[in-house]
Amino acid sequence: MVGAYREAGVIILRDFVSREDCVQLQRRALELVDAFDPHEVRSVFSTTRNEQLDDTYFIESGDKIRFFLENDAFDDNGRLRQSKEHSLNKMGHAMHDLDPVFDAFSRTPELAEVARRVGLEDPAILQSMYIFKPPRIGGEVVCHQDSSYIYTEPESCVGFWFALEDATLENGCMQFIPGAHRMPLKKRNYRRPDGRLVTETLDETPWPEERRIAAEAPAGTLVIFDGRAPHLSAANRSDRSRHAYTLHVIDRTCHYPAENWLQRSAALPLRGFEGVT
Repeated sequence: MVGAYREAGVIILRDFVSREDCVQLQRRALELVDAFDPHEVRSVFSTTRNEQLDDTYFIESGDKIRFFLENDAFDDNGRLRQSKEHSLNKMGHAMHDLDPVFDAFSRTPELAEVARRVGLEDPAILQSMYIFKPPRIGGEVVCHQDSSYIYTEPESCVGFWFALEDATLENGCMQFIPGAHRMPLKKRNYRRPDGRLVTETLDETPWPEERRIAAEAPAGTLVIFDGRAPHLSAANRSDRSRHAYTLHVIDRTCHYPAENWLQRSAALPLRGFEGVT
């Protein structure tokens, strides 16, 4: 299995977590959503419009729990088109350190062992994201590499993506280009050398889109992918949401640049799987 991961840059492990654990995490996420007022903070996250580039609420979310709406969440009169749950793009980026339910889901012996087997010598969970992919307005995620956003020297980012609901082509499952993790890093996204987020293009070679495959995943599935593995997801225009939970793990033996967009205060230092047995 490790060999298959090295070859493709991605591996799909079905039934990695129980459906009961998926439901528990969904329930906790919705409790957090209940306390969020979308009329006080209207922060939109989009990979097609990049409205978050000047959004302080987003930029300062590396050590907090914050909520980001879909592009089409509000109608012309400023009212939500759907419920709060069905208006959110994602929640991030430190639930794994700030909430006990997310902490317990994120730090298990099984996940610690997987992190070791994919080559992370001293793993640290840098970021967590709860992805809502709501029905009818769930936005497209354009093809990208996570190491563009979570950059270390040398590169060490690994994504751990949990399907909390069944992910299908109909509701916008992830899609990968197997083997394309051997291609160069295309961009450095959200660098902030002077405090403002910027994108630096490194390579303009087009993606081999003809090799793209869908990673349909029943609830409980774990998808592990290399930080250079290009992936995307289509918009969700179905009547079903596609809840998922993502952890981005880096190796503390690697350098994490201060100009990376995601930074944490000294009050919330990075943690890995220490003490997990």
